[in-house]
Amino acid sequence: MPTNRQQFDDQLNTLRSALVEMGRKVEEAILNSVKALKETDLDLAQQIVDQDVEVNQIEEKIDEIGTTLIATQQPVAKDLRRILTAFKMASDLERMGDLAVDISKVVMRIGNDALIKPLVDIPRMAEIVQLMIAESIQAYMEENVDLAYKMAKMDDEVDHLYSQILRELFVFMVDNPKTVNQSLLLCFVSRYMERMADHATNIGESVVYLVRGHRPDLN
Repeated sequence: MPTNRQQFDDQLNTLRSALVEMGRKVEEAILNSVKALKETDLDLAQQIVDQDVEVNQIEEKIDEIGTTLIATQQPVAKDLRRILTAFKMASDLERMGDLAVDISKVVMRIGNDALIKPLVDIPRMAEIVQLMIAESIQAYMEENVDLAYKMAKMDDEVDHLYSQILRELFVFMVDNPKTVNQSLLLCFVSRYMERMADHATNIGESVVYLVRGHRPDLN
């Protein structure tokens, strides 16, 4: 018969697995939302909107497991921080999923109109954010503070690209007023990407809190 500690570890592993799955789904939603934008693929955009419920369901599962663990096992110290960190990470991942949906809705607003320019920096932002999600979850699984702190540097890269995109789009709007509507929509997309990077950085902060018991400011 398993001991209380074994039961706790088993449930904690289930919680970790749910976080990994949630992260994978969010990464996929982000990359697909940008693919939908590049290819003006309205069907793919709608698919991302429809699948967001799956991310929400995993967050609910994480909340349920963690709440049960706290109620039945009464964990203290680092065990409690592991659960609280999972709650915070799931919340940040859920917000990233929502932002991927927001990008998909921009795709629908652009519709079948041709893009005003080939997209280079927005897909690059998406690649960095996707890597941030993967590595921030890895940092949690391994309780790796060095990997968690790496989020700050990657967030700076995304911020730089965001500023670059805004400057470029403002020039488009000044030079050709007909591009204003789509330029503004692309500004929104880059803003959503910048916010995703902030949420991934929050996960890095949560990992530092888990390991060291204090939360740094990595943004």
